[in-house]
Amino acid sequence: MHWAAGIVAVLVILIILVDAFETIILPRRVNRKVRLARFFYLATWTPWKLLARQMKNRKKRENFLSFYGPLSLLMLFATWSLGLIHSFAGLQWAIGSHLKTADGLEPDLFTVLYMSGTTFFTLGLGDVTPKTELSRFLTVMEAGVGFAMLAAVIGYLPTIYQAFSRREGVISMLDARAGSPPSAYELIRRHTEDGAIEALNQLFAEWERLAAEIMESHISYPVLCYFRSQHDNQSWIAALTAVLDSCALVMAGIEGIPDRQARLTFAMARHAMVDLAQIFGRAPVPGACPRLSDADRQRLSSMLIENGVRLSNDHKKLDDLRLSYEGYVVSLAAFLAMEVPLWIKKPEAKDNWTTSAWTAMH
Repeated sequence: MHWAAGIVAVLVILIILVDAFETIILPRRVNRKVRLARFFYLATWTPWKLLARQMKNRKKRENFLSFYGPLSLLMLFATWSLGLIHSFAGLQWAIGSHLKTADGLEPDLFTVLYMSGTTFFTLGLGDVTPKTELSRFLTVMEAGVGFAMLAAVIGYLPTIYQAFSRREGVISMLDARAGSPPSAYELIRRHTEDGAIEALNQLFAEWERLAAEIMESHISYPVLCYFRSQHDNQSWIAALTAVLDSCALVMAGIEGIPDRQARLTFAMARHAMVDLAQIFGRAPVPGACPRLSDADRQRLSSMLIENGVRLSNDHKKLDDLRLSYEGYVVSLAAFLAMEVPLWIKKPEAKDNWTTSAWTAMH
């Protein structure tokens, strides 16, 4: 029984170390579905999202959901640590618990766990010490693993928050360019009414690079997908979708706007959206096209004409472009409990930069 417990403990240690390496250090996608971190997020995100859905107040619901991303990191680290502490304690117990206590009593299971915990966190209290060479070897190994885990976490958290900060900075810049929440109509209208076609192409070029950064960082560190924006009416999914919508309009045909940069940005943004949906195993939702109904399409065309922008009548091309990404957008947004932006923003929606808590006082 002791040796069987020892074998199980070794397997658990290896599983946790491999999982931590893949999650923290390995900068690429892991396709294997059987992973501890994957099970952890599946087991915690679903009930967290269900609890959020019970909240009727939108602001409270968003605040509650915003806690999950950072808190899940701490919970995952705690899960790894507890698993390693119990596994090393199991190894000590499997070899006979050759430990010496300060009071001279025979160590029990609690004492073995206590010794394992103080060793993992490198406290070095010295009230419980190993007596045999094998027990000392395991103690040194556990201290090394605990120190390495602490160092990895210290290096991991700044990387996560730097990637989050870069993403949110560019998303916030869409506020004055595409509205809050962003929409394709506002993005096109605001750039064409001032004759800023070159600025629109420049924005598409910036989002081609940002879409690539989002894809690389969020595939390497999927927990970033759970991190929510500072404002409730913004999200990385809404921003990326609005850019995809705008590129699709330009590619379908808008007089006076070249489509080369739009095609490049569309390809990169769609690549990011599809790959991130695959990371979470989210199949595209069929029939997502009603997001832009015929009536909405006609209204969109009429509103743009009023601003001097004439759309192509090639509806099939626009529908084909939308079908290539909208199903993934809807599926991923539903999984992450984020809203999909409209093609035309609601009349009452105001840009975030124009509002404040003291607006009514001025």
